[in-house]
Amino acid sequence: MNYVSTRAAASNPARKKFCEILLEGLAPDGGLYLPEAYPQVDAATLETWRGVYQQQGYAALAYEILALYIDDIPASDLKAICAKTYTQTVFGTPEITPLRPLEGGVFLEGLSNGPTLAFKDMAMQLLGNLFEYELARRGEQLNILGATSGDTGSAAEYALRGKQGVRVFMTSPAGRMSPFQQAQMFSLMDDNIHNMAVQGVFDDCQDMVKAVSNDLVFKRQYKIGTVNSINWARLMAQVVYYFAGYFQATENNNKKVSFAVPSGNFGNICAGHVARMMGLPIAQLVLATNENDVLDEFFRTGVYRVRGSADTHETSSPSMDISKASNFERFVFDLLGRDGTKTQALFGAALSTAGQFDLSQEACFKEAANRYGFASGKSTHSDRLATIRHTFKKFGQMIDTHTADGLKVAREHLQPGVPMVVLETALPIKFAQTIVEALGSEPTRPARFEGIESLPKRVVAMAADAAAVKGYIRQVCG
Repeated sequence: MNYVSTRAAASNPARKKFCEILLEGLAPDGGLYLPEAYPQVDAATLETWRGVYQQQGYAALAYEILALYIDDIPASDLKAICAKTYTQTVFGTPEITPLRPLEGGVFLEGLSNGPTLAFKDMAMQLLGNLFEYELARRGEQLNILGATSGDTGSAAEYALRGKQGVRVFMTSPAGRMSPFQQAQMFSLMDDNIHNMAVQGVFDDCQDMVKAVSNDLVFKRQYKIGTVNSINWARLMAQVVYYFAGYFQATENNNKKVSFAVPSGNFGNICAGHVARMMGLPIAQLVLATNENDVLDEFFRTGVYRVRGSADTHETSSPSMDISKASNFERFVFDLLGRDGTKTQALFGAALSTAGQFDLSQEACFKEAANRYGFASGKSTHSDRLATIRHTFKKFGQMIDTHTADGLKVAREHLQPGVPMVVLETALPIKFAQTIVEALGSEPTRPARFEGIESLPKRVVAMAADAAAVKGYIRQVCG
């Protein structure tokens, strides 16, 4: 399996192996890595995998899927990494991502039972173990630079705290995360964890990470890697729970299933796109945004229009307060027939000069829905409150604000006879203020997080300036 950049010319794609891109993150040309071709899963293999999941569990299924994408780690080692990652001890249930039924044909897939109570743990726990394995094999060090709107940061830090050969430098928008999310990150005192609160929004943090990664001299000197979903390994790991959700929602492989996904940076739903391209019988990929609806706008109109910091709304589903979706480039690359030159023109020149591009008149735009199954919608604060109340009153299920966005939009796209799986993104305790507003009571708090908001915090204030981040990394690394 070889990987290419979304911005590479077809005549010179610069193919790389998995372990190279694992440590590299962003491609040198500013693009994102994707497999040269998606491995195809035929009916016989899908049936075999159903048996593997039902009889051997999630870790065994993860190995079967990941082995198609990773051929430069010995099979026995990769199998051991999967077994070490996906355990009941870490994720709370033997199913790892259990399905919970709501109304007829609508399910919640529980992705938030890991160490930080958010779906990011599903990929980050694997990424931490892959980093540790590969760095030990090479005898190297890595400085991880990341950006978070809330959950990526804590998931990365909990996965990498105390790991040999890795430091984590995590940027986050100052004051834009929930108190619980801030406490999860800033209360960590491990020597290899460094938090930076940036004066700006998530998109500013993400831009800084990309700017540092695009400084190839600095990147090589300080061995900069990434844990954001611009790192293919993150997205690859997320593909697994689409297959696990499908097997739980169906009795055989003759039925299609739809997935509804709360989306900000397009990573979570992009994994669904990859699963569908592999051959998983997905009817629709339903994308749900909050008031920051840049992605919904594209799927409705064909116009991708990024917003500036001043036009990025602060909402009650803050992990989706994103107006520049990095992983969207991966899907557009496929939409354009994998034309790296066109992708470069759109995500390089067009966005930097005009702040938008328009595919509404292109024949490929219709394929977003017809060929790739995408549908979309948006949810507002009042929608979130109503969905949280309805779900708790009718089903006794307490859901977080982001999952509420997904469930609200999912119900607008139901198809007769097609199960709809809504991806749960976090546990309600992470957004307690809005849960109290909706239900009048505090959500359940796991015992290990009692009093976390009052713990001492270690965080550095930072301007929205890539030079400042580089200066801080130099200071820490010496």
